[in-house]
Amino acid sequence: MDTALLRSLTPSVLAILVRRGADFAAAEDAVQDALVEAVRVWPAAPSPSSRLRSSSGDPVRDPKGWLVTVAWRKFLDATRADTARRRREDLVDEEPAPGPAPAVDDTLQLYFLCAHPSLTPASAVALTLRAVGGLTTRQIALAYLVPEATMAQRISRAKCTVSSVRFDQPGDVATVLRVLYLVFNEGYSGDVDLAAEAIRLTRQLAAQVDHPEVAGLLALMLLHHARRAARTSPDGSLVPLAEQDRGRWDTGLIAEGVELLQAALARDRLGEFQAQAAIAALHADAPTAEETDWVQIVEWYDELARLTDSPVVRLNRAVAVGEADGPCAGLAALTTLDASLPRHAAVAAYLHERDGDLATAARLYAEAAQKAPNLAERDHLTRQAARLNSRRSR
Repeated sequence: MDTALLRSLTPSVLAILVRRGADFAAAEDAVQDALVEAVRVWPAAPSPSSRLRSSSGDPVRDPKGWLVTVAWRKFLDATRADTARRRREDLVDEEPAPGPAPAVDDTLQLYFLCAHPSLTPASAVALTLRAVGGLTTRQIALAYLVPEATMAQRISRAKCTVSSVRFDQPGDVATVLRVLYLVFNEGYSGDVDLAAEAIRLTRQLAAQVDHPEVAGLLALMLLHHARRAARTSPDGSLVPLAEQDRGRWDTGLIAEGVELLQAALARDRLGEFQAQAAIAALHADAPTAEETDWVQIVEWYDELARLTDSPVVRLNRAVAVGEADGPCAGLAALTTLDASLPRHAAVAAYLHERDGDLATAARLYAEAAQKAPNLAERDHLTRQAARLNSRRSR
């Protein structure tokens, strides 16, 4: 069974059921039932392009169409048990004949539904990550730093909220952008590889929505994605930006990202994603780490802080200040921030190392490793602490 194929088809199948009139919660239940049925009757297949056969021996030439048909029937079965006779008969009359699924990709429309104005931004992001992104409730809870039970309740309430919403009522574009960016970052971390899907959906959104922040987000994704091959070494360990082999960066993606960014900035409607993309573009433009224009990067962080008032932005700004004006200036900027911020200890360690205080830097690297959100980052920070301790013992 090709689980990757099932996972890629799930959002569009769910969207088709919602478009046909199923409420959101019932549609998701029906799709999950169809997935269970697919696992039961489809044999293992080496690739998505392989010809699948059901347990009856009949070829499954259109896996998406098969899932839509089975999910719709599962929905009808549940509806027959729970609704009045008239509504039941209407749904049966509306059942499409089995056949190939529509070629249109409804996944983006599902994003808009999950970003409906009746939802809070936090609930919209959580629901989209669950329904469209395919993340588990536990993964989303970790991203939000809340208990899993709390996140499960939030997602359940969000499903109930949008269950009666017609599929042609889109949500807020800004919320959709935040959702797409979160999906991209989750994919980029390596835990669940959704980066390419996030880029695909953002391209589709950019083709439909004429908005500089949509272009800014797409540019940001492309500029970050261009460095993906250089972010890890052959043994899987993280490679910091300053140490990456820039010859492995994808110049085509960088050129596309820069072009999109320049067109967006020319419209003079600056937003947070354009500012982030400008910072990424300055990194991409530097032939070497030493040639990075840190002064301009600090200026863009100032703009970003003005737009977002985010402590995480100010934390990243402290690093840029440390590069532009020296580690003491960076440490001074750091003193204004809450030490409990994620990665605060790692930033402090780096700046103390730059300032020559190896003992403090080693201690902070070890502290940061204990708080790292993933294994790769923890291993990297642990190695940094060990490297400095080795230097001090010589």
